[in-house]
Amino acid sequence: MQTLANLFVMSGLLNREQVKKIFESQKETGDTFIKTMVSLGFSTEEKVAKFLARYFKTDYIQIDKEDLPMQVLNLVSEELANKHMLIPYKKMGNMLFIAMINPANLNAIDDVKFKTGLDVIPVVATETSLQKALGKYREAQTQISEFDNEDDIDIDIDEDESSIDIELDSDDFMDGGEDVELMAEFDSKETVIDGASIAEDKPVIKIVNYIFTKAVELNASDIHIEPFEKYVKVRLRVDGILTELIRPPYSLKAGIISRLKLLSELDIAVHNIPQDGRIRLKVMNKQIDLRVSIIPVLFGEKIVMRILDKSSLQLEMTKLGFEPDALEKFQASVHKPYGIVLVTGPTGSGKSTTLYSALSSLNKPEIQIMTAEDPIEYNLYGLNQVQMNSDIGFNFSAALRAFLRQSPNVILVGEIRDSETAEIAVRAALTGHLVVSTIHTNDAPSTVNRLIDMGIEPFLVSAALNLIQAQRLLRKVCENCRKPVVYDEETLREFDINPVLLKGYQVFEKGDGCDICKGRGYKGRLCVTEVMPITMTLRDMILKRSTTSELREQARNEGMSTLREDAIIKIKRGLTTLEEVIRETAVME
Repeated sequence: MQTLANLFVMSGLLNREQVKKIFESQKETGDTFIKTMVSLGFSTEEKVAKFLARYFKTDYIQIDKEDLPMQVLNLVSEELANKHMLIPYKKMGNMLFIAMINPANLNAIDDVKFKTGLDVIPVVATETSLQKALGKYREAQTQISEFDNEDDIDIDIDEDESSIDIELDSDDFMDGGEDVELMAEFDSKETVIDGASIAEDKPVIKIVNYIFTKAVELNASDIHIEPFEKYVKVRLRVDGILTELIRPPYSLKAGIISRLKLLSELDIAVHNIPQDGRIRLKVMNKQIDLRVSIIPVLFGEKIVMRILDKSSLQLEMTKLGFEPDALEKFQASVHKPYGIVLVTGPTGSGKSTTLYSALSSLNKPEIQIMTAEDPIEYNLYGLNQVQMNSDIGFNFSAALRAFLRQSPNVILVGEIRDSETAEIAVRAALTGHLVVSTIHTNDAPSTVNRLIDMGIEPFLVSAALNLIQAQRLLRKVCENCRKPVVYDEETLREFDINPVLLKGYQVFEKGDGCDICKGRGYKGRLCVTEVMPITMTLRDMILKRSTTSELREQARNEGMSTLREDAIIKIKRGLTTLEEVIRETAVME
């Protein structure tokens, strides 16, 4: 430690008198040199850490703000991490990056090298930051160890309601221990499983309940359970971003998969073909439907569960992110008696939520609505919903043909994927039906030529289309911890944003995270849209086979905001960040 003291003195960070006081205090407290130096007020943790990073030509990191993969954390034992106050956070090839207080601690570095067989790259963090990170690590390890807890868990089978009530103990995996109710759509007598079944093992039930509860608590949209050669990874998609939740014991892999198959009414004996099912889940008095997809992979079966929350469909469309002008145009189109309204965007851009929200506003006793879906995501009262079944040739085009004999007012087609479906949708629109559907294109103007490329004649496209809307989802910046920021003009121009657009507005960047946003800096998502009504001018241009660029230019002249322009409005309102806008929207042309 004398070497470190000399380093601080030579750098001017300390004087000899201060070093003497630090040594005297250390004899009484037994604390490290740096901790004593900070506690006596001779410097701050951050200042010391940044100095050491500069001196040793390495990085300074706020390790508690980093996403720490469990597979990297598990390379160093908790005992070794606590002993040397260090934590691994990244592995690249044969290099292991570890955060530590003192990068000159060669004993710590050698210990990690010996235990892992990897080349160690030290970076500098403060003790406070490391303690927080180690706390998260211990919490994760504690949760995993609790999976083996053999405390009783009550399972009540309600024969009248055909449901399974699973009651968690108050200290099982979560703060507060909310009750979880799993409602299965099968006869209760069939749910009596042999007590020796791995799907009914108590640790398995607790793990599955914990995953469900955390997913709902964090407002996740998807749950991913992924088996690898020596571990199982559980990830949640929160606000569009996948984050690792836990790594349950590998020995319970088969039990977890069997448990989820059982609840989804799938065949637990089948492992080599994809299967799809549903689970009805009630957590914290909130009913959730889960769409379950299982597919065989190299080391087992991968499960993805899409969380479908009906309550999100009851939102006013302004709360989805629509600007008033765009919303007025969209609603005018979906309330027309006939024509096609298309919503376009990549998977996960909120297309289904937009269409279902629109259908909710049309769902009246005097209107008959039929939907062709693959799969049916939300079960909505008052709608005639039809599930596609490609095994028997019942696809979107077949369903549309059948629908036209049922005399509906409104038809929802899950997706226009091929020329046959597109042709029948156009025919339905031109014979007095309102057709709403999705299609995969990058923006609204390019959708026109996508339909023509499918083989639909321009005069039919021109006559049938009411409106095309492209959309994306942006993460909302947390209003509690967001930080004001001023972007220089050069930075904005680098990302093709005119600085004049943000002049005079207070804009924000992601904060350090807080309890409200669970440390992520973002909370929730909002929709940015590009709404293109098909006006008479645009119809004429479609007939003339105008290019996508020409259609876009005319639509913008008529008042259409591009996705990027709509996203910038959200920046000016303090709802999102420049980082999100750049990540999700393309440059304006």
